[in-house]
Amino acid sequence: MPVVTCIGDLRELARRRVARAIFDYVDRGSYSEQTLRANRADFESLTLRQRVAIDVDRRSTRTTMIGHDVAIPVALAPTGLTGLNWADGEMLAARAAERFGVPFTLSTMSICSIEDVRSVVTKPFWFQLYVMRDRGFAASLIERAEAAGCSALVLTLDLQVQGQRHQDLKNGLAVPPRLTFGGFLDLLCKPGWVLNVLGGRRKSFGNLEGRIPNADSITTLSQWVAGQFDPTLSWKDVDWIRGLWKGKIVLKGVLDPDDAKIAAATGCDAIVVSNHGGRQLDGALSSIRALPECVEAVSGKCEVWLDGGIRSGQDVLKALALGARGTMIGRAFLYGLGAMGEKGVTRTLEILRNELDVTMALCGVKDVKDVGPSILRAA
Repeated sequence: MPVVTCIGDLRELARRRVARAIFDYVDRGSYSEQTLRANRADFESLTLRQRVAIDVDRRSTRTTMIGHDVAIPVALAPTGLTGLNWADGEMLAARAAERFGVPFTLSTMSICSIEDVRSVVTKPFWFQLYVMRDRGFAASLIERAEAAGCSALVLTLDLQVQGQRHQDLKNGLAVPPRLTFGGFLDLLCKPGWVLNVLGGRRKSFGNLEGRIPNADSITTLSQWVAGQFDPTLSWKDVDWIRGLWKGKIVLKGVLDPDDAKIAAATGCDAIVVSNHGGRQLDGALSSIRALPECVEAVSGKCEVWLDGGIRSGQDVLKALALGARGTMIGRAFLYGLGAMGEKGVTRTLEILRNELDVTMALCGVKDVKDVGPSILRAA
């Protein structure tokens, strides 16, 4: 096994091991991928201030996110098809997150179900909800999340319609897959991935399978899903969900300060500044550029987190410096999962913690809760 020193190493291992269609689903973005690239470029443009001769012994990376104690200010974001990167991937990621001490968020479009994940953890996890056209089914998902003891509901707002992801179309990505000739050759080169995924508990959408009328095959289930993204989604639906869910609510997909104000006024516990990882509106602002305006707009009424482009503990620190209370990672932990399964997710979190800790020290900060804009140099 090669030495893994950074998230980029895990990405390369995952690229070699995981079927190309699944890896590209994780790795790529929508249309020309301008926003995908900006998520990284704008992080890299931020310059840290190196400080010296400051006592930085006994550092702490611990803090809270909506009242949950966390080992580092990072939560695993909801990601679709996680269990196709590694068999039972959602269960493995949830277990790794719990042992490390950070929250795990299960996607509506997961391979393993809410109940599957509940069976392998001892502490509450979070559930992400897409508000579908079938409001009755959405309500049933909320009921199942409550029954599983989920401690927060993460409502995704930026997928009313789906942005086109060119590489997914070229790869024939679908459930079930439309196998192209190139995809077939790729699978021949990755027998380990094939055997691993075939041995998993589930191979379809675990939260939906067996629960949708007349969807008696993977094909009909996929057709149902494709018709469920709802362009009528509005702030009234957030109020409706608040009436059904009595726990913590996080609103994900906010990128504009006007929307941030409205979101905060709903009484949510946190918003996530996010452009869906560059997978929706191409040409939109990077998450890190949008962050300061959104922080200012909410005026402390709720926590503000950042999602999009994080590949290191330094990125986490930069997000905190610009006002985020916490962050969410998607691709970073999926690279680890695809590379090494549960151990890879743990390794992802270890890398982020170590980078965060060292960078804090070199910036003259002992406690992550004390991070502010003073650690950044002005542009």
